[in-house]
Amino acid sequence: MDTDLITLTGLRVHGRHGVFDFERDAGQDFIVDVSLRTSTALAAATDDLKHTVDYGALADSLAEIVAGDPVDLIETLAERLAAACLALNGVDSVQVTVHKPQAPINQRFADVAVTIERSAP
Repeated sequence: MDTDLITLTGLRVHGRHGVFDFERDAGQDFIVDVSLRTSTALAAATDDLKHTVDYGALADSLAEIVAGDPVDLIETLAERLAAACLALNGVDSVQVTVHKPQAPINQRFADVAVTIERSAP
């Protein structure tokens, strides 16, 4: 079976994740990138959205998770996002990157991120 890649990058959502109380109180923006491995052949052949991943609905689902219940670690957040992606019909594997550009780090930095890769069972 052919596998293709559907990618959504730069999804910016305000969330309240972090170890420190001030992170939970004020919150901050998180940026999410996902790449889904799936076959798009049937969708391309039929020109029908029902045979592929609706990336608008995907963005809404991921945003709801980021804006939802807070966690201490972006690793945990990435796992939640990956699980949501793998629950989609036809998704074989996913790569998720969660960026935390406003992380409480005492040094000057551009970004901190965690990237995970997960496959459907």
